Amino acid sequence: MSTMRTRSQIGAAQRWVIKIGSSLLTNNGRGLDMQAIQAWVEQMAELHRQGRELVLVSSGAVAAGMSRLGWSRRPHELVALQAAAAVGQMGLIQAYESNFQKHGLHTAQVLLTHDDLVNRTRYLNARSTLRKLVALGVVPVVNENDTVACDELRFGDNDTLAALVANLVEADLLIILTDQNGVYDRDPRCDTGACLIEDAQAGDRRLFEVASGDSSSGLGRGGMVTKVRAAELAARSGAATWIGPGRDAQVLRRMAAGEQLGTVVHPASGRLVSRKQWLAGQLQAKGRLTLDQGAVRVLKESGRSLLPVGVTAVEGTFRRGEVVSCHGPDGVAIARGLVNYSADEARRIIGQPSEKIEQLLGYVDEPELIHRDNLVLL
Repeated sequence: MSTMRTRSQIGAAQRWVIKIGSSLLTNNGRGLDMQAIQAWVEQMAELHRQGRELVLVSSGAVAAGMSRLGWSRRPHELVALQAAAAVGQMGLIQAYESNFQKHGLHTAQVLLTHDDLVNRTRYLNARSTLRKLVALGVVPVVNENDTVACDELRFGDNDTLAALVANLVEADLLIILTDQNGVYDRDPRCDTGACLIEDAQAGDRRLFEVASGDSSSGLGRGGMVTKVRAAELAARSGAATWIGPGRDAQVLRRMAAGEQLGTVVHPASGRLVSRKQWLAGQLQAKGRLTLDQGAVRVLKESGRSLLPVGVTAVEGTFRRGEVVSCHGPDGVAIARGLVNYSADEARRIIGQPSEKIEQLLGYVDEPELIHRDNLVLL
């Protein structure tokens, strides 16, 4: 069911996750743009006074550190990036804290790695902490923990992190402020006739076809395509995503007033239950199951559990309770879920009816390989 809403309805949403990118925060690499930060904080403070709940996802630590260290180009070496993040994070948080304090508001620094949202216990801990901070009237300032994150634990970009945080706190609205006006039907840097896509629904293929690729600033890891993907991810928990021009004056106030600016990506359906939100947000599955066509049809059309009899192959090393991805015979991923048996056990029971599990393993925990309550379609 479509959940298209007017701009005024979207702007009136109560819980916002606001993401600000590196190119905006660092004035294209010339150190932190204190004037811009002050302006955004003033607007966020006003939104807070109006009763909105805010979580800020801020890039800029690496870029700010580069400026402090006198580096003109983003380094490729991981340890150099980590060092720049450690240096830059100090100035970034200090800037936010001092500006929010002028409005009587406290901030809280929250640094996350991908592993914090993959591990179910740490996911719940992060969610509880963020929700408590919001309930206390504090503005959490979230960033990827670049100082310790290694490549395999990275979100890849803060657009993705912002979308996962929106899932985490069950936000009504994800705001992504960027150095562009929004998503265009063609690349506006190459085609002066390009038109802004003002409204789209999650799943609209136009967005991926026209989204520009890598960031041209060289400061961030994202680009318009990562913002589109973030909107898709946020939509899974029922949040709309508003991609807007961060350098425009009073942009947050104008969004709150429902002005027609930027691109809004509307969710195609309502919220998933929180457990399925977590499953949908997992970026790194521990293993892979290949399903036969009958199992694919049952999952898609009937919403039933995945039984061993419908699985033809098992890849990877995983334990009971870990996340695995499910693929059809054509290799296309169709679902992911929490598996009831380890990889070794799964290999011994696939292709067999559930009543044979005890005979094959010597015991039976569950008749399903993945229960429908622990399974989410992609």
